[in-house]
Amino acid sequence: MLAVFDKSVAKSPEALQSPNNDGAVSALKDGFLAQHFSSAHSGSVTINLGSSGFLAYSSERQNPLLPRLFAVVDDIFCMFQGHIENVAHLKQQYGLNKTANEVIIVIEAYRTLRDRGPYPPDQVVKDIHGKFAFVLYDCASKSTFLASDVDGCVPFFWGTDSEGHLVLSDDADIVKQGCGKSFSPFPKGCFFTSSGGLRSYEHPRNELKSVPRVDSSGEVCGANFKVDPESKKVDSGMPRVGSAANWSQHY
Repeated sequence: MLAVFDKSVAKSPEALQSPNNDGAVSALKDGFLAQHFSSAHSGSVTINLGSSGFLAYSSERQNPLLPRLFAVVDDIFCMFQGHIENVAHLKQQYGLNKTANEVIIVIEAYRTLRDRGPYPPDQVVKDIHGKFAFVLYDCASKSTFLASDVDGCVPFFWGTDSEGHLVLSDDADIVKQGCGKSFSPFPKGCFFTSSGGLRSYEHPRNELKSVPRVDSSGEVCGANFKVDPESKKVDSGMPRVGSAANWSQHY
């Protein structure tokens, strides 16, 4: 799977951007990275999100134990890879029928959070038990929601291209093609939103600190993000749709 989001939709963390990154290109210009993904993965499907970016998906060479899934519901697009262990519990929690799979659960969890959720997004992700990584895009609010499990069981990488756009994929080589040295594994146990940036759902009240990531040749290559046990942030909560502070408009 591959997602590239314009910097106006998903602002890449500054620490992820490597200085003097000559290897980076513009992932969105002339459909460069989408074409590269299509040539590397037969039978791939690309979804154009207009000025917001694009998503690309392929079922080729997938791990049968960690399958890739794609779905769209009410202009909410989601790519999911992995396996959720507490599917039955989540179906009941979100009022889904027996045929709903993991990607539908993630979409409904997000939609419930967006429209009427009385609790913060870190709890939504924390309630998902299993091995997973997902990328979700909401066309209505032009916002993103992405996460990885606590152990990083599913390969998931992100980076910044030459124009500051965010690139995400389960294929490290694809991310390198667009981002050069400005790429890293997506942090374990973390989630990212358009409005809130990167946060840990295991320790949501702690700030994350970046540590420069050095590759085998000794060059700085993106950054690793770790929970800072000394810092605390104020949780502002999640105003519901219809409230004076409708968070879905800027999520």
